Amino acid sequence: MDANEFVDATFDVLVIGAGPTGMACAIEAQRAGLRSVLVDKGCLCNSLFHYPSHMTFFTTPELLEIGDIPFPSVNQKPTRNEALEYYRKVAEHYRLDIRQYQNVDSITGSDGDFHVHVTDRFGRKLVHHARKLVVATGYYDLPNYLGIPGEELPKVHHYYNDPHPYYDLDVLVIGGKNSAAIAALDLWRHGARVTLVHRGPAMHRHVKYWILPDIENRIKNGEITAYFQTDVESIHEDTVTLQTPEGRLTLKNDYVFAMTGYHPDFDFLTALGVSVEGEDRCPACDPQSLESNVAGIYLAGVIIAGERTNEIFIENGRFHGRQIASDLKEKISTAIRA
Repeated sequence: MDANEFVDATFDVLVIGAGPTGMACAIEAQRAGLRSVLVDKGCLCNSLFHYPSHMTFFTTPELLEIGDIPFPSVNQKPTRNEALEYYRKVAEHYRLDIRQYQNVDSITGSDGDFHVHVTDRFGRKLVHHARKLVVATGYYDLPNYLGIPGEELPKVHHYYNDPHPYYDLDVLVIGGKNSAAIAALDLWRHGARVTLVHRGPAMHRHVKYWILPDIENRIKNGEITAYFQTDVESIHEDTVTLQTPEGRLTLKNDYVFAMTGYHPDFDFLTALGVSVEGEDRCPACDPQSLESNVAGIYLAGVIIAGERTNEIFIENGRFHGRQIASDLKEKISTAIRA
C-alpha cells in the first residue's frame, strides 16, 4: 500500500458504479443490515447525466423504480431530467453513501478483505476496504471505435447531447439504431444539414416503432440524406470520405457523430480475475447469486450480458440487487460467526 494513500473505514459491501443498478444493489444491501458504499468515477447516475439533455425514455416510470420508491411523472414516458431528479431523491431517502468522482485504479486483497484503490478529482489517492464487491459499471463509458483515419479529430463525437451548436452546419451521423436515428432527427429539426451513414441495407429493425417511420420519412423526402451499405473510410478537417455501393464519395463536413454503440470494460473485469469467454464475452457469473468466478466479487446490470448490451436495462437490472443482497447476507453472517 502506498504511504500517500488515505485508508477509509471497512464496508461490508462496496459497489463500483453509482447508476440505478448500483444504487439498487446498495439499497438492498442496506436493507439486509449491511454497511454499503458506492464509488463512481463521475457523478450520481453518470451515464444518464450524459444522455441527450431532452431525451425521453422508451419505458414507463414504474419500470425505472428502485427501492420501492414510486416514480411520479406526468408523462407516459419520463424524461432524462425527471429520472435524474428521481434518483437523487432515492439516494437522499436512503441516505446512500456515494463517493462521487473517485476513479477505481486497482483492487487488491481477496474475499473478505478487498482493498479498492481510488484517485479523487484532485489526484489524491485513497483506499476503501470492503468484505465484498459489486461491479455495476454499465457500458456507456466505452464507445465502439471505428478504427479509421481521422477518428481522433476533435470534431468527432461518440456521444450526442444538444443540437444547438450544429445549426447551419454539415453533420454526419454514423449508425442505424435508435441513438443514430434520434440524433439525426434532432439535428435536422434544429437546422443542421444531416447525412446519415449505415453499413446495413436500411435502418435497424429494432429502432423504436414511433421513431422508425419518422426517420424513414425524412430520408424519403430528402430532408436527411442517407447512404446505406456504406462505410466511412476516413475523416478529415473539412470533409469525410465514404465507401458507397457506387464507389468512393467525399462530402463536405463540419462534425461527425459516430453512434456506433458501447461495450463493457472487459479489461477491468479480467484484471479482477473474472473470466470472460465466448463470442459474446459474457463474464462468468452464477445465475442465482450473481457472484463471479472470483469469490466475493458480484456482477450487476448490463455487464452480465457481455457484448449483448441490448438484453439488460434499468428495467431488469434493478432487480439484481435483491439476488446479490440475499447471498451477501448469508455469506457475511456465516463469516462473522466463524
